[in-house]
Amino acid sequence: MGKASLFLLGLLALSAVCVYGSDPAAESDEASASLQTDVLTLEVGNFSETVEKHDFIVVEFYAPWCGHCKRLEPEYEKAATQLKENDPPIILAKVNVDAEQNKPLASEFDIKGFPTLKIIKNKGQSVQEYKGPREAEGIVSYLKKISGPPSLELTSAEQAGKFITDNEGSLVIIGVFDKLEGEHYANYLKVADALRSDYEFCHTTDASYIPEDGVPVKTSSVRLIKNFDDKVTVFTDFTVEALTNSIEEASLPYVTEMSKKPEHRPALMKFFESSKTKLFLFLAETPEGDNSQKDLLKTFSELAKAKKANGLIALFADAEESANALQFFGLAKEDAPASVIQDSKGKKYLFKNAEGSKLSSWVDAYLNGELKEHIKSEAIPETNDEPVKVIVANSFNAEVVEAKKNVFLEFYAPWCGHCKKLAPILDEVATSFEGDSDVVIAKFDATANDVPGDLFDVQGFPTLYMYSAEGVVTTYDGERSKEDIIKFINENRTKSAPVDKAEKTVEDVKAPVIETIEKVTDPVKDEL
Repeated sequence: MGKASLFLLGLLALSAVCVYGSDPAAESDEASASLQTDVLTLEVGNFSETVEKHDFIVVEFYAPWCGHCKRLEPEYEKAATQLKENDPPIILAKVNVDAEQNKPLASEFDIKGFPTLKIIKNKGQSVQEYKGPREAEGIVSYLKKISGPPSLELTSAEQAGKFITDNEGSLVIIGVFDKLEGEHYANYLKVADALRSDYEFCHTTDASYIPEDGVPVKTSSVRLIKNFDDKVTVFTDFTVEALTNSIEEASLPYVTEMSKKPEHRPALMKFFESSKTKLFLFLAETPEGDNSQKDLLKTFSELAKAKKANGLIALFADAEESANALQFFGLAKEDAPASVIQDSKGKKYLFKNAEGSKLSSWVDAYLNGELKEHIKSEAIPETNDEPVKVIVANSFNAEVVEAKKNVFLEFYAPWCGHCKKLAPILDEVATSFEGDSDVVIAKFDATANDVPGDLFDVQGFPTLYMYSAEGVVTTYDGERSKEDIIKFINENRTKSAPVDKAEKTVEDVKAPVIETIEKVTDPVKDEL
């Protein structure tokens, strides 16, 4: 998933996680956690040894201070108690990666928030995200399914019909083979194992068992059955990558609805996990009897279907219920109906008070490179004489990129508790450099300004970077003390020198698409 899309997904309150960080106030919780007996407690010293003993183990990466982790704890424990009686037993474990000695595990498994659950299979050879429920009954049911065979063999037409009926509303995948061996079948099982959390997989060697639904059933093919858009899609490329991509793309609706309803979650996850350019429509509230927004949505849906071949995927939402998403995009409720295009690099293009008759030409203008990018920014401060300087999107180039100074920059959110704790420390750091004209300590409100996604990867708050006088970007992830920050600045500063272009040392240029949906309805992450 693109990291920008994950952040946006969080805005929708679809993921209940706390942003990766630390809170020394929560150490007492660890003592009570250690009393639990059915969840294995892991640490860096026994992690690999434990994983290598099991073909299937689920690990919760958590922090003691995380509220979502505390809510999960009793449900996870109940599930562990039930699953240890399964045949074979399913092992649940946990590791506190907020503890200093265990932080290497957070890096190894790319942990960005808490709690993160990983399914580790084949003695550590395969690692998958846990995408199931967070309550005991749902955890048990999900893991029993996910730990069994990846695909069910259908041996009769009656069984096939019942399987499709029982999974109505789900995405059903049927592989049809002449024999259950060979490369095609082996690749199908690999894909089924990787995607089984999102689809119901089955297979057969008798094409007559499968209802045609207007699409002839042929051997050496895979059928996707869904209850929206084109009901049946057939794939015949059995390479693992091609089959995976084809299934994932075809399973996404022409238009996804932004909603907290559980049945909409899979489509939303797929939408925001996609790296494709995203087309949004925010509908305005209208009085009863006014069908203008229904008509607009119909036009939008037809446009989305027509432009899918151009690499666009679409989503609509109610502006009244999407205040955080509107804020992310720099929109107000008064701007609705509004449409937004956001490309894979996070660049945004806005159409305020959108009209159905003009939507298609507006999208065409984007595809032809004729639209001007929208950059969300607060006003440039008239006075900026505090020790920690305020930088906004519209002043970023002048005060950071072109300033030829060593800028230590905090990306923060006004509501972030850890940012508030850091503020007086940064004031002290700034004061200590008052006589040094080559060093600037600054802050950037990442909720009110677009973060330069080509230079900085901001997934939580506070995020700290150094932008040197020579344009070198370095992440600061040390202790948040005055002494450590000053030491870091002195070690990474460079002499002011003219440069033609800032050197980018952030390896992956990541878009702030995620920043969009992680706060659309609710900030669901605790602070970094």
